[in-house]
Amino acid sequence: MPNSFLPVWTRRLHRWGTVIVAVPFLIMLVTGLLLLWKKDVAWIQPPTRQGTGTRPALTFDEILDVARRVPEAGIQSWADVDRLDVRPDRGVVKVRAANRWEIQVDLQTGEVLQTAYRRSDLIEALHDGSWFHDHVKRWVFFPVALVVLGLYLTGLYLFYLPYRRRRRTGTASGGSARPDSRPPPGTRPAVLPEAR
Repeated sequence: MPNSFLPVWTRRLHRWGTVIVAVPFLIMLVTGLLLLWKKDVAWIQPPTRQGTGTRPALTFDEILDVARRVPEAGIQSWADVDRLDVRPDRGVVKVRAANRWEIQVDLQTGEVLQTAYRRSDLIEALHDGSWFHDHVKRWVFFPVALVVLGLYLTGLYLFYLPYRRRRRTGTASGGSARPDSRPPPGTRPAVLPEAR
């Protein structure tokens, strides 16, 4: 196998891999950046409020009754509830509606502590591709992640390649591989006879 085969194919795979994954990877990158800030930016994910106690005192039916009184959430029955996130240490339960509205309810008093639209779940679904379809998650976004891993490895190889070449030619300092043509100090350069 010629010495130039691996570098050439590495560059081609690196170039075409970048083109193939451009759009899905951009979605993954932007949504990943947003998710890094979800605990710090209320627009992405509403901050968790503090309730009055640490022992839940409400029943499921009472939680549902409280959630029904919040018109934005559009909750009429348990079918309209995506999930309950109970935080006993903070004395609060987060009722997440199917329309992505979140109601935070005090587990002791039943008071609504906060109502806000929760975008982090949508961003997470975009990030892993499940928002489009489960098949997109498995057959587009997962292969894209593998290609990006390949880009990382080929990028490292291409970065390392010039240093390997310099070491092989004995010019680790980055100079020319050709021997120095200057005469040693203290000697006079040879004078070529004039052409007749």
